[in-house]
Amino acid sequence: MWLKPEEVLLKNALKLWLMERSNDYFVLQRRRGYGEEGGGGLTGLIVGTLDSVLDSTAKVAPFRILHQTPDSQVYLSIACGANREEITKHWDWLEQNIMKTLSVFDSNEDITNFVQGKIRGLIAEEGKHSFAKEDDPEKFREALLKFEKCFGLPEQEKLVTYYSCSYWKGRVPCQGWLYLSTNFLSFYSYLLGSEIKLIISWDAVSKLEKTSNVILTESIHVCSQGENHYFSMFLHINQTYLLMEQLANYAIKRLFDKETFDNDPILEDPLQITKRGLENRAHSEQFNAFFRLPKEETLKEVHECFLWVPFSHFNTLGKMCISENYICFASQDGNLCNVIIPLREVLAVDKTNDSSKPVIISIRGKTAFRFSEVKDFEKLVAKLRLKCGAASTQYHDISTEVPISSDSADPSDNIEVLSLTCKRECSRTVNTEALMTVFHPQNLETLNSKMLKEKMKEQSWNILFAECGRGVSMFRTKKTQDLVVRGIPETLRGELWMLFSGAINDMAANPGYYAEVVELSLGTCNLATEEIERDLRRSLPEHPAFQSDTGISALRRVLTAYAYRNPKIGYCQAMNILTSVLLLYAKEEEAFWLLVAVCERMLPDYFNRRIIGALVDQAVFEELIRDHFLQLTEHMTDMTFFSSVSLSWFLTLFISVLPIESAVNVVDCFFYDGIKAILQLGLAILDYNLDKLLACKDDAEAVTALNRFFDNVTNKDSPLPSSVQQGSNVSDEKSSHVRVDITDLIRESNEKYGNIRYEDIYSMRCRNRLYVIQTLEETTKQNVLRVVSQDVKLSLHELDELYVIFKKELFFSYYWHLSHPVLKHHDPSLPYLEQYQIDCQQFRVLYHLLSPWAHSANRDSLALWTFRLLDENSDCLINFKEFSSAIDIMYNGSFTEKLKLLFKLHIPPAYTEVKSKDASKGDELSREELLHFSQLHVSKPTDEKEGESVKNGPEKGKGKVDIQAYLSQWQDELFKKEENIKDLPRMNQSQFIQLSKTLYNLFHGDPEEESLYQAIATVTSLLLRMEEVGRKLHSPTSSAKGFSGTVCKGNTESHLEKDLSSLREEPQWSFSFEQILASLLNEPALVRFFEKPIDVKAKLENAKTSQLSSRTKM
Repeated sequence: MWLKPEEVLLKNALKLWLMERSNDYFVLQRRRGYGEEGGGGLTGLIVGTLDSVLDSTAKVAPFRILHQTPDSQVYLSIACGANREEITKHWDWLEQNIMKTLSVFDSNEDITNFVQGKIRGLIAEEGKHSFAKEDDPEKFREALLKFEKCFGLPEQEKLVTYYSCSYWKGRVPCQGWLYLSTNFLSFYSYLLGSEIKLIISWDAVSKLEKTSNVILTESIHVCSQGENHYFSMFLHINQTYLLMEQLANYAIKRLFDKETFDNDPILEDPLQITKRGLENRAHSEQFNAFFRLPKEETLKEVHECFLWVPFSHFNTLGKMCISENYICFASQDGNLCNVIIPLREVLAVDKTNDSSKPVIISIRGKTAFRFSEVKDFEKLVAKLRLKCGAASTQYHDISTEVPISSDSADPSDNIEVLSLTCKRECSRTVNTEALMTVFHPQNLETLNSKMLKEKMKEQSWNILFAECGRGVSMFRTKKTQDLVVRGIPETLRGELWMLFSGAINDMAANPGYYAEVVELSLGTCNLATEEIERDLRRSLPEHPAFQSDTGISALRRVLTAYAYRNPKIGYCQAMNILTSVLLLYAKEEEAFWLLVAVCERMLPDYFNRRIIGALVDQAVFEELIRDHFLQLTEHMTDMTFFSSVSLSWFLTLFISVLPIESAVNVVDCFFYDGIKAILQLGLAILDYNLDKLLACKDDAEAVTALNRFFDNVTNKDSPLPSSVQQGSNVSDEKSSHVRVDITDLIRESNEKYGNIRYEDIYSMRCRNRLYVIQTLEETTKQNVLRVVSQDVKLSLHELDELYVIFKKELFFSYYWHLSHPVLKHHDPSLPYLEQYQIDCQQFRVLYHLLSPWAHSANRDSLALWTFRLLDENSDCLINFKEFSSAIDIMYNGSFTEKLKLLFKLHIPPAYTEVKSKDASKGDELSREELLHFSQLHVSKPTDEKEGESVKNGPEKGKGKVDIQAYLSQWQDELFKKEENIKDLPRMNQSQFIQLSKTLYNLFHGDPEEESLYQAIATVTSLLLRMEEVGRKLHSPTSSAKGFSGTVCKGNTESHLEKDLSSLREEPQWSFSFEQILASLLNEPALVRFFEKPIDVKAKLENAKTSQLSSRTKM
């Protein structure tokens, strides 16, 4: 490898380097200890340790070339090599291309400049094809070289970054280097002859956390497949941890969680991942989550500055965050003051010549924001003016439809105007009013105390709007949060939910979208629409709005439109309850965008088949319980109690457990504070019931206590009519249980647990996602093993090991092949056995690793035929059950079973004539040839294909599931009888010849090779004589010619070919399996060969260790 020329003092270097070659201008050196017997003794050992600890390139590149000029002690290192061959190539190039030119120069300085320029040119040329785009390309190139040499991973594996750290082996720290790549966490250390090499794939990580104890001040704990690893002594531990977290989650999303993340371009191509890219991605995700922005937004710039708060008359310090379409500000104390300014609202960006470097942003509604002490404020103003110009043109065609007055008091009104035209078109079908205003209009004539309180709340909000502004760009302060905790007034709920959730931005960016989707989804019939119809009448059935066709139709339209928009989620139970509450307070189109905000941003992955998001947040909740309620944690024998109880809390935002009049206050807080509000309230509920829970003897008692508590939660200020209030019936009765007001409960949750930070929740979600998905994967594995273990002789432990190897091979295929169809369509909702399936290429790799017959010369053909035999449904994929059945026969099958397998491999449908296009490769098949031969039998009649699609799984499109077909398939499997050897078809002559060849190949290299060859020759001769006698009895004129009675080891195959050609002219002859079996049983050597016990444990261990290296060789 050519190196950027750097000065080296040869005087000191001679102690560590030995001269190999030299001339007037260049020196080739070898590192002391390398290539010497015994590693160069003590000196070599010390040098090796120094190289490892000091991160010397010499550890993996023990040869180097220096450039020297006469009469100078300073040399320049210009190349290094991992072996003599590589460095010699560089040396020869220098002698042929550089040496002749150097004599032309007059001065040594000119010679040095010329050499440096030439070497830099070579590096630049190499860099064109390299994907190492880092801050310091030189150091990264060296690290990349070490990474490749140390771990031997395929060259497609992308190194992201590397760190110096200590790995704790027991209580001993080993100093070395941690390499983070797209698919692996790798560590290398070499100390005084002791080498440590560790490779952990990200998809195997189940726990990743920062820990600290007495010995380790601060370390990163990685748990993989039950093993714990600790890394410490990082220079920037937070940065390292963030990158590890990002890479682990990236792998999990790409490999296991294909339900939601297919549309993410960053996850599609591992080669695009860089350290800077991952850091930016993490910051963008946190930025979008905090400000509730569309997930497409990317954080571009962050500036520390002051914002003038007009109603408080002071400047607050914070950060201005800029993305493609928004300018956001958050004060250092997150609750003090936050502002979101959509660029579509900006009218002007100005600067003044004030010493405070101010940037003034004017928006519609005669409002201006003054940012001061902004670094590079002139550049920022220029950028923002450019952005706002782009934003204006983006919304130009929308805003010109209806002229917007700059005097508008409420910028949120603009959004209603934007989609006015589309609303007119579909006004007949889409409700333009919230259901609450239709079914519970406020009657000003009958003002009671509750209505007066409601009016006072409205007045408080109006005062706030006068101070802080109204609409998207209002100041969000501590006062805003206090008003939300008290409960948003009924008339403002829809508007403020849209505002705080960020749904207002989605709606503004997609005018007319809802009406279009409603139109397209009307009349569609699929599994989602059937489930929606079934659940419509179960959504708030006691509310008059959903006892009428108006409410039911609106609910149907919103849910069906969302299922059409996002078919990956479609419809999930709990969405109906949530949507019905949204429709009460928001207009129909707004309810749709609120649902989008909840499902796709605020509660990611909640509403899919595996409800991963809800499980992750439950794990976060459990973590918080452990932190805040140590006594309760010790009392509860099993923490899963909290998971089972709290699932409905998270999925329905407490709507399903609290009376509707109290639940809406929780939804208010959720839209303002996100999942933080639900976690805080959950902790407050446990705190309130702590004594009762500690007194409970079992889970059932604890559930009863909590249910009783929820029944007694009231909202004394709710203006809802008593006929609608769910808690009113309870509250009227005389009861010994204490009433709890929802406002007090929410206020208490804020006071006690309001210090939980958004950043901590984000980090806990990332950490627990690994654990949740690995737990689901473990459940899948256990279910597969339970089913498969009934049909094989392999032990559960051996099956477990085999499953790990099987799945790992599937993932290896996807690590470096981006458009792999198998994992592209991985669907966790499929039956357990069908979730992971391999193709013929992957099967071949596993066959080479695991099969006791893999030493055979025609092993590729055997792998192909075995795959074709197992692929009964002709979809070119096999599952673990099919795979393990073949491996089990090879390992544990009796003589008859193994022979039957070989027999079936040499008759259709498994057998097909195989010939490699490249004769020099012999029996070896290329990937393309292998896949071609595996697909030869795929074509089927149309009706069969249709039957197959029903058999493979539920219809995911518009059709219905054929339950009858499922039942008949299940019945067939139950009554599938044992295959009788008499039922096997006969083997013709060409197939028999191939079977004989296969047997000869299998015996090659065996200790009893001679006797085995003799035995098979005897059997072959005997069978042919039997066949000849049989034919003479039927037809005396025909006889088998030319088949040799004895077959020698040397010319077996040529004899077989000769006999085959001579017999082709004869009438076809064939053998039954019984004939072949009976003949082979007479040869003890053959029986011994097939009944020889196989060390399954050793075979599996060897496959696990060589699986990655075999992939590298390929």
